Amino acid sequence: MASRAEHDERGLSISVLVVMIMGALIATAGLVIDGGQKVTASARAESAAAGASRAAGNAVATQLLGGRNPAGSAVLAARSYLAGQPGVRGSVTVAGGVVMITTTATEPTIFLSAIGVTAVTGTGQATASVVATGQRR
Repeated sequence: MASRAEHDERGLSISVLVVMIMGALIATAGLVIDGGQKVTASARAESAAAGASRAAGNAVATQLLGGRNPAGSAVLAARSYLAGQPGVRGSVTVAGGVVMITTTATEPTIFLSAIGVTAVTGTGQATASVVATGQRR
């Protein structure tokens, strides 16, 4: 005859419930914390794009005051600015009188790396006008 202790399974269902709840809480915390990493990456990328845009705009203004073509200086200034931003990659293009800066930044994950997601990426974009105020593009 089996003893009562061998057939008592009352604690087993509570243990499974606790494990499931703890797993859900850890997953939620991971999404919140790693979501913050995504926001950080996006903010860094946007900030770098905006800074490169300002640098391009300043170069344009300087070249226009000197009566020279500003496009090359604007691109060079934007690329130089991006080169000084650690962990940010970017591209600079000129089309139709507008300098377009596109950037990406990557941040490592903390919790999601346990399931194979090792990093999150954010992007940024900004523009600077290459033509003098009042002129048409």
